Amino acid sequence: MKLSHFQFELPEELLAEFPAENRDESRLMVLNREKQTIEHKQFKDLIDYFEEDDVMILNNTKVFPARLYGNKEKTGARIEVFLLRELNEEQRLWDVLVDPARKIRIGNKLYFGDDEMLVAEVIDNTTSRGRTLRFLYDGSYQEFRRKLTELGETPLPKYIKRDVTPEDEERYQTIFAKKEGAVAAPTAGLHFSRHLLKRLEIKGIDFAEVTLHVGLGTFNPVEVEDLSKHKMDSEEVTISTATADRINKAIKNRKRICAVGTTAMRAIESSVSSSGTLNEFDGWTNKFIFPPYDFSIANCMITNFHTPKSTLLMMASAFAGHDFIKKAYEEAIKENYKFYSYGDAMLII
Repeated sequence: MKLSHFQFELPEELLAEFPAENRDESRLMVLNREKQTIEHKQFKDLIDYFEEDDVMILNNTKVFPARLYGNKEKTGARIEVFLLRELNEEQRLWDVLVDPARKIRIGNKLYFGDDEMLVAEVIDNTTSRGRTLRFLYDGSYQEFRRKLTELGETPLPKYIKRDVTPEDEERYQTIFAKKEGAVAAPTAGLHFSRHLLKRLEIKGIDFAEVTLHVGLGTFNPVEVEDLSKHKMDSEEVTISTATADRINKAIKNRKRICAVGTTAMRAIESSVSSSGTLNEFDGWTNKFIFPPYDFSIANCMITNFHTPKSTLLMMASAFAGHDFIKKAYEEAIKENYKFYSYGDAMLII
């Protein structure tokens, strides 16, 4: 398929600026692939589609406050620094994006905090906006990370134009977030409330956790018409033996196995054995899933509504079928579903 197959007109007012008042009361569109039917529900109705010993695969990555604002030495120009990944703990080296990038050159120093509590030096250019920073801090590593957390803010997507609020610190994080390392939330998981998780648990639904630290590469625009030529950025993945065993048991027993989000789906599809079962994994993946694609592990998926030409839309299309997703998105726009990170959800069974 070509990039142009994933273009559609998305009214700007359908981009969700705020989360639903209650996590599990966002809207839920249910797509049945076999029957080719579309239902309109609330997210908490999800429980009606699962039975005892079905498995939900959750991404337990935790978003860290990756967006910092500093000032350039001498000129005092305000610079946004977006932390992408830590390169070297001992040397305090970080891979970052800077904005405006034209003002930032190797050798420049940036000062963060009212009392200049943290200083960073630019030591390399990586891309047009990418830089490598060395943070100059003599305290312990734990103290350094506390400073970064104190100075950083929740990295809401750029389409959200408003200021970050204290509510965002909680709501742009899943309730099962444990392992810090993501610069964007695995948004399908944002709809789960503690009450809904408890109800699912009481019903006998099993939970299997994977970790995929979401990077900004997930949201990079695809700029080639031939999708086979697009390269995804690598993201760090961990799948434990216990998780693999739990999921493989469900495969053997022909249970419903639901990937909660495109990140959970990409994680498990990156570690499939030759016999179609899940292997434990600790490494990196740059897997790009687009139609046509044969999925090996999950037979069910929860995902948000995605923007035109996005890799996330392409994965949903590969799972549900391109024509069915196209029909569902037309319905979503007509029914005023909310799109993107704080938007509504879709269950594909």
